[in-house]
Amino acid sequence: MKIGPKYKIARRLGAPIFEKTQSPKYALSLARKERTGRSNRRSKPKSEFGRALIEKQKARFTYGLSEKQFRGYVDKALSAQDPVQKLFSLLEARLDNVLFRAGFAKTRSQARQVSGHGHVMIDSTRVTVPSILLKKGNVVSIRPSSASSPLFGEVAERMKTVTAPAWLKVDPENRSVTVEGLAVYVPQEHLFDLGVVIEFYNR
Repeated sequence: MKIGPKYKIARRLGAPIFEKTQSPKYALSLARKERTGRSNRRSKPKSEFGRALIEKQKARFTYGLSEKQFRGYVDKALSAQDPVQKLFSLLEARLDNVLFRAGFAKTRSQARQVSGHGHVMIDSTRVTVPSILLKKGNVVSIRPSSASSPLFGEVAERMKTVTAPAWLKVDPENRSVTVEGLAVYVPQEHLFDLGVVIEFYNR
């Protein structure tokens, strides 16, 4: 999915939702904007709908999904007993997200390319669909014929330094990751509020 100018989107949503904007360069751009006074322009207070829309966009852009894709996950979540937790576990269980979380790729966008080009395997089976939802027990690894590619030259070192969530077991030596459970949503750990997102779609 083509997202557009990431700095501009992040500033509009008021959160560094892209990996690119989680950097000193982005912080400097914000500081520069404040110095010019552009960020101090008066604007109308956002309505409840407007605030909810922003939270939805934060979550959608964080995972790099189209509106149709995101709505599909929301629809599945709405039928669950805990729709907020269900939505989060669905978003986190995507193959591209797991690759990013485990350190296989620097960004979710790169993770989509890696998986979409067939460079990874799930339980020894080559896959080419970034949106595959992983389950407990699944093992993701690099395809043998792709292992020597420069694309994965720094993967082992990156996997050693990445802080992976508790539901993933990262194995840098074998360049693999095992899904050991479900992702648990902790609101304060994220830039978006999925409770507000569910309310937005459930109105």
